[in-house]
Amino acid sequence: MVVKRARFALRCALCAVLSFAGAHCAVAAELRIGLAADVTSLDPHFLNVAPNNNAAWQIFDALVHVDANARLIPGLAVSWRPVDATTWEFKLRKGVKFHDGSDFTAEDVMFSLDRPGTLSASPGPFTGFVKPIVAKKIVDPWTIRLKTAAPYAMLPYDLDSIFIVSKKAAAGASTEDFNSGKAAIGTGPYRLVRFARGDRIELARNDAYWGGKSSWDKVTLRILPEDTARIAALLAGDVDAIENIPTADLTRLKANPNFRLEQKVSWRTMFLHLDQYREHPPQLSDKSGKPLAKNPFMDARVRLAISKAINRKAIVERVMEGNAIAAGNLVSPPVFGHVPELKPEAYDPQAAKQLLAAAGYPDGFALTLYAPNNRYVNDEQLAQALAQMLARIGIQTRVQTMPASVYFAKARAGEFSCALLGWGSFSGDLALRALVATPDAAKGYGAWNWGHYSNPKVDALLEQDFATLDNAKREALARAAARLALGDVPVILLHHQLASWAMKKNIAYSPRTDEYTLARDFRPR
Repeated sequence: MVVKRARFALRCALCAVLSFAGAHCAVAAELRIGLAADVTSLDPHFLNVAPNNNAAWQIFDALVHVDANARLIPGLAVSWRPVDATTWEFKLRKGVKFHDGSDFTAEDVMFSLDRPGTLSASPGPFTGFVKPIVAKKIVDPWTIRLKTAAPYAMLPYDLDSIFIVSKKAAAGASTEDFNSGKAAIGTGPYRLVRFARGDRIELARNDAYWGGKSSWDKVTLRILPEDTARIAALLAGDVDAIENIPTADLTRLKANPNFRLEQKVSWRTMFLHLDQYREHPPQLSDKSGKPLAKNPFMDARVRLAISKAINRKAIVERVMEGNAIAAGNLVSPPVFGHVPELKPEAYDPQAAKQLLAAAGYPDGFALTLYAPNNRYVNDEQLAQALAQMLARIGIQTRVQTMPASVYFAKARAGEFSCALLGWGSFSGDLALRALVATPDAAKGYGAWNWGHYSNPKVDALLEQDFATLDNAKREALARAAARLALGDVPVILLHHQLASWAMKKNIAYSPRTDEYTLARDFRPR
């Protein structure tokens, strides 16, 4: 008996030591993550921005998931296939339970595909992902078929962006019902405990998760948009991991034996949107503050001049401290549809001045460059650097930054004529559809085309691309559309980000191309 008690005591002591070291043990394990951007809503169909989607992925699932390299993998659908030119069939995963214990069914899928279209007040709608679907059918409890008006190869990609909610919990629910937790019933790896807006999201492990139990009984997502506060929280031990590491702190953390860093080339491309649809857009004038006779951004020569004024090499080396890649494409090199021969615009301020003069602006003009100050890596510093570069070619540039929660609402309301945006996508054609296709809510085109650039030839190529099921042919069309659009300088490309995470040395994380910080992918070492 004494020996057994001694062994039991030894096991308990060892368990305590391992738990303290971060290893998963029988005692409750908690993970605290510092997030770099505010989460404004837990309604997974209300606002399509990455911080909200990142939070939603902790609680909800989609029919289709992507792996760490942004490749499609099964989610709540175990397989999918085209039945004919306009019909896709999805086989659903059996035995899945919602957090309230109810069964996941085809009815929940149908409800979730319909719900984005009912949220008329959405500031960033998900409707573009379901617009191509013209008919839905439940074949049997585990099979659904979705019909499109024309052949459409991108449907599986689109459905990675539509979270599946419980029809029972969400029918008639408001966005606030999701934020309160009443309707936030998903099938994801964690269930919602509490959402304290602007502060934290508290989660508890879903022990019945179909993808296997997480290493963590409890997860707290701390909202820490200020870089210094996020770094300080990690160094002080107030959080176990953080995302979006400021480049100035990367070297310091790499040298600290108490922490680990993970990095991966991101799918996110940084660029400027320029207003190309209003004769007199806001915050655009001559240098004395008087209105311009016309909108200079409507002239491709002016857009090219701005692009040539930007020293991308200096941005990568100085602003990003080597943690970025200069961009000549809307999507980074590993992504489907990237065009290898499209290189970053060469820095040539003299040629930029000549283009401005040829366009009728020999003395330049004045603008305000808007940017978030807590959404992208070094976003405020990037905006300031761009302003200095534009000033050298005679474009007097004032910088105004604000928190992302304010910034995106104003940008989508058309309050900016020159604005910074970062975008990540599975493929070049999807990026083109969102960012440069002619805005058309009925088709789901141009949802994030703030500048309202329009080229019917690009739109036609995209229509042909999305109707092509052969991947090789589709990629050729995607590249042709990119060449045509980018030759017009619809946006001012800057760089592709490197995504980064820092964590305590006894924790590991599998870095993701899509930049998401998923608690389920952290594990004790």
